[in-house]
Amino acid sequence: MKKKILIIAFLMPLLVLNKLSYSQEDSSHYKQDSDHYKIAIFAPLYLDSAFDSMDNYRYAKNQFPDFFSPGLEFYEGAQLALDSLSKEGVNLEVFIYDNKSSQQPISEQLQKPEMEDVDLILTHCSSNELRFYADFGLEKSIPVINVNLPNDGGVRANPYFVMLNSTLKTQVEATCRHVQRYYSTSPVIVFRKKGMIEDVIRNYMTDYSKTATSPFRVKYVDLPDSFTVNHLMAQLDSNRQSICIAGSLNEAFGKRLARHLAAINKDYPVKAVGMPTWDGARDFNKPEYKDLEIIYCTPFYNARTDKVSNSIVSHFTNVLFARPSDMVMRGYEATWRFAKLLDKYGRDLSSNLTRREFNIFREFDIQPVLVNPDSPTLDYFENKKLYFLKWQNGTIKAVY
Repeated sequence: MKKKILIIAFLMPLLVLNKLSYSQEDSSHYKQDSDHYKIAIFAPLYLDSAFDSMDNYRYAKNQFPDFFSPGLEFYEGAQLALDSLSKEGVNLEVFIYDNKSSQQPISEQLQKPEMEDVDLILTHCSSNELRFYADFGLEKSIPVINVNLPNDGGVRANPYFVMLNSTLKTQVEATCRHVQRYYSTSPVIVFRKKGMIEDVIRNYMTDYSKTATSPFRVKYVDLPDSFTVNHLMAQLDSNRQSICIAGSLNEAFGKRLARHLAAINKDYPVKAVGMPTWDGARDFNKPEYKDLEIIYCTPFYNARTDKVSNSIVSHFTNVLFARPSDMVMRGYEATWRFAKLLDKYGRDLSSNLTRREFNIFREFDIQPVLVNPDSPTLDYFENKKLYFLKWQNGTIKAVY
């Protein structure tokens, strides 16, 4: 609970700055001259929900709602990166906006005077907010970097919009390639539950198989809601290793599938391959998943063995008595990387988005995306770099 109290205290200065941090007047520790660049950072801070009109915290001192965490953690990471950039002499003017403000909607925030000549926008936002930023970036010809969403929000024909989280299509295709490359002699079974997203995943796999350089053969099996090990054993070969892919984003389905596969793994050798939602499933270190090899991919793997990661972990341990979340790391790396690119390439940043420079915890592979392959129009940029992780007996490591 001490962590939560400290984080609540951390929120207070944001309100004092009237929900804007590091404006030209507030950022005296940043150099201000005609050569500086302007960055706007939008995060779901929910300050109106946290404090009343008298700046009093609305909740009990020992209460911290979960919906505060992602935006605050993103802000914390960005703040640490800005401090590092300041020490390096990178000349920035940075504005922080609460995109969950009830008093000032996003449309008004984007029309504020300081946004007129902003050079870069970083966002942590919801799907229905994304178009506000993407359209603004297109209108002003400035890059908009989104750190959290794995979907494009319907953005098209926008060479200024960048997604750091890979789309479901990209991750499904990467999973197919990985299975095809490393387990080409094993039968591949996709266990599914019925649903619209499940059909989308199947369509992605079908489309991949049509363009793959070598045959990618899979068997699709629909399971009932309360499926048992018997449903799985009927599809497996006790004399041959099978690759079992969870063809659903539903976490409960994925955990149930992995748990049942672990129970029969000795008699029916299997490897479990999951979807992106498995990245946050900490249950896999429990005894019921013992000995099962669980594989999935993520664009945000960080072993936390590098100098900067250790420094951030040390700061959180010694100052906040907590462990930094992945969103803290995303906030740090996105702010640091794109601010460094802006500092190097200036207002030509949009022409250098695919540069493989200033990676800090992990690599990014920013590539142009054409949603319609028959059209020459660039729709947006997307991070295509994915890490494949193996989780077994409480240990997780990158395998590709």
